[in-house]
Amino acid sequence: QVQLVESGGGSVQAGGSLRLSCAASGEIFSTNAVGWYRQAPGKRRESVAAIVRGGDPAYKNSVKGRFALSRDKAKKAWYLQMDSLQPEDTAVYYCHAVLSHIDGGLVRGPFEFWGQGTQVTVSS
Repeated sequence: QVQLVESGGGSVQAGGSLRLSCAASGEIFSTNAVGWYRQAPGKRRESVAAIVRGGDPAYKNSVKGRFALSRDKAKKAWYLQMDSLQPEDTAVYYCHAVLSHIDGGLVRGPFEFWGQGTQVTVSS
């Protein structure tokens, strides 16, 4: 089975930085997309950054120039470097992937997978 494990959340003051990491376990056959979503209290979950089919990262407008998504295919991991954090960035951040994996000798998917979520709190 595939699991996504996140790390790196925390609390910072406005203007600070955090780096989120996501590592995938399991036998992955192919990856359609990787990225990060976030959900603030009382709001819908929204996409923050994504890499689709190996293309360039795409970002939510409000984080462009401040956040950077990178990927290490060999480690089955991806990262979100968040700089110049603002209070409006406060949310639970979820790593996300759409991928196919090998289970019982067969290719399954593609399916969506989610991390457990990590809290990011930015104080003014």
